[in-house]
Amino acid sequence: MTDLDSTEQDELEPRTDPLAAPKTAVAANGRKVPTPKQKRPGAYRVPPRKDRHGLLIVNTGHGKGKTTAALGLMLRAYGRDMSVAMYQFVKRLNNTGEHRIARRLGIDMVALGAGCTLDRADVTDDTSRARAGWDLCAQHLAAGTYDVLLLDELTLPLKWGWLDEAAVIRALQERPAGTHVVITGRDASQALIDAADLVTDMQVVKHPLREQGIKAQGGIDV
Repeated sequence: MTDLDSTEQDELEPRTDPLAAPKTAVAANGRKVPTPKQKRPGAYRVPPRKDRHGLLIVNTGHGKGKTTAALGLMLRAYGRDMSVAMYQFVKRLNNTGEHRIARRLGIDMVALGAGCTLDRADVTDDTSRARAGWDLCAQHLAAGTYDVLLLDELTLPLKWGWLDEAAVIRALQERPAGTHVVITGRDASQALIDAADLVTDMQVVKHPLREQGIKAQGGIDV
């Protein structure tokens, strides 16, 4: 159970049976009793950015779900009327399920990469794409363009030395107050972990490709 302070607990709706028929108050004459509107601030309303506790969140590890978790957070923030965007390093596909729904919702989601680097000797183009992509993201960070900015697989260009890690971390630390940033990708460095407020390390227990040879499926993986 989530720990709530007394104010938040009071503002939450009472527990009800979700399958029960809605209760309607009825007057003696058989007519429906009008229910007065009650306007109270929600327990989890989003405060102005200057009053927010902006978090640096890192989803790392070799398990599946790093980007998926970030997308869930993005959807939650969007539902709270926050401005959100995702910039994807390394990835090149721009018509996956998440890109399709992002276009419908009007969310900025940009694939910055050239695809998988395995067994590819020449990564010159990949490096230049990553640097150009980071320059764009750094500008958005400094300008406070978004309430929540997701940097998908940023850990990889950092690991491979395509980007100056110290400069990246400095830009993250100097972002406007109240701006949330989510970084995903394997092998997050200790320096990035130390700078983060929240770090989740996702580990593989079982994987359908490894155990059963099941390849990526639309709607689940892409």
